[in-house]
Amino acid sequence: MSSLFSQRSRHSTWRQLWLYLAEAEKELGIETISDEALKQMREHLTLTDEDFEVARVEEKRRRHDVMAHVHAFGEVAPAAAGIIHYGVSTVLVSSHRSQAWPRRREYGSHVPKPSTPPTSCHLSEVLR
Repeated sequence: MSSLFSQRSRHSTWRQLWLYLAEAEKELGIETISDEALKQMREHLTLTDEDFEVARVEEKRRRHDVMAHVHAFGEVAPAAAGIIHYGVSTVLVSSHRSQAWPRRREYGSHVPKPSTPPTSCHLSEVLR
């Protein structure tokens, strides 16, 4: 149970949500999202101690926890650095992480991919 409430779990969930968002945006036709970027994101979904250190330094500099973790994720997934958090607000990431958290109790460490990511609905209207 303590791992469910941990910072590692919280921020790894953010990374999963950013991956799902990038996959949905690629499906909608955003060409700047490469297969390599998605591959690198998939390879670094769980935060390491080094990731936390990068985020700690960045949060002190930026004074923004979500953006610090965006930067830390971009460090380990450089092909995705420009598209992590693309087109969403930090409130969206935080609130959807809160909605995804209870599902982790059902599915363990994996957050199931939503059938329709909330942002894709809005993006599909904009891209038409």
